[in-house]
Amino acid sequence: MSFIEVIGGRPLSGEIKVQGSKNAALPLLAAAVLHRGESRIKNCPGIRDIGNMEVLLGQFGCRTRREERTLIIDASDVADGIVTGAEVKRTRASVLFMGALSGRGRHAAIAYPGGCSIGERKIDFHIDALRKMRVNVEEKDGTLCFDAKELCGSDIVLKFPSVGATENIILAAVLARGTTRIQNAATEPEIGILCEFLNGAGARISCRGNSITIEGVKELRDTEYVLPGDRIVAGTYLTAAAGTGGKVRVAGVRKEELNSLIAVLREAGCEIGADAGSVTLAAKLPLRAVSLATAPYPGFPTDMQSLMMALMCGASGESRITETIFENRFHTAGELARMGAEIRVEGNTASITGGGGLTGAEVTAGDLRDGAALVTAGLFAKGRTTVRDPEDYIRRGYEDITGDLRKLGACVREY
Repeated sequence: MSFIEVIGGRPLSGEIKVQGSKNAALPLLAAAVLHRGESRIKNCPGIRDIGNMEVLLGQFGCRTRREERTLIIDASDVADGIVTGAEVKRTRASVLFMGALSGRGRHAAIAYPGGCSIGERKIDFHIDALRKMRVNVEEKDGTLCFDAKELCGSDIVLKFPSVGATENIILAAVLARGTTRIQNAATEPEIGILCEFLNGAGARISCRGNSITIEGVKELRDTEYVLPGDRIVAGTYLTAAAGTGGKVRVAGVRKEELNSLIAVLREAGCEIGADAGSVTLAAKLPLRAVSLATAPYPGFPTDMQSLMMALMCGASGESRITETIFENRFHTAGELARMGAEIRVEGNTASITGGGGLTGAEVTAGDLRDGAALVTAGLFAKGRTTVRDPEDYIRRGYEDITGDLRKLGACVREY
């Protein structure tokens, strides 16, 4: 368990370069299994989710090593196997080994994936798609068993543009016989990054909007890829600056990936500028209340919903946030109430009456983004806030959130 202590009331200022993207890195680690050789992922973040995936790669026979900010994966000797243990339960991305090992033509069994408790996140779409590609998938006592010796391409229409299902289909299709076409595919930036990485290794993938075509190839080659900055980490620090009335420059990020957040922050009264590799924000308190609904990309990201809820506690007026992706992502509301927030939750909509401000309190992180939101809420609050993180959720996605915030002038420490 870790604790993060925050003393609020200090405007953030300065410049910070964000870490490599967590949500882009995890599918690339799974994709490395497809190649009988080395894959080099540069700017790979040193976070718990990556470490958990490295442990799982080792259980399949892969070898991993780090050279400064580069993670090198050698998948020359991938073997059949059964993957269980705490790392599977801690890391939702473990489900991507279904597609990767299917693409490698292996028989394997993987414990049902875990991750943050933010909703059911069923994997029916993943299993249905793999079965259409002639993967034999069986569920036994919480374990997914699959055999992909007859793997071939197929036309697949997703009922919902699931990011994980889209990634699993791509991973399975790269080395399959024939052509796979995905309709209603997810269009998040991480999908494009996965396709760029695989194409660099010799795959044949083309994307047009929400349609993806994968022509199977016989083998891949060694490749190297540089991860972009993490858009959610960037959004975290922009939101933190906004709520403190600060002025910051966040570097190492693709501005276009933040367009939906930038639009909301501008509506709240922030001044924002951007160039090819950075975003600057200047805020003057109080902010204005806003209303938003989460949606698949390019809509407002569900991973920023908790952070926006914390931000709106100090805004003038009533804000409304509707969560359309996950049915259980309002844990933050109850913890913010401990800090004096006025939040009413009805179904999948939270109404936040701002203006009263927050007061420091002891709160508990219930998932990764919830934990980050509570840390930022401490920056906005009067007095001292202690964020308990019993499962070390925050380290799953942030290399050093306290160190980064201190660089911007925050009074925060972890112990």
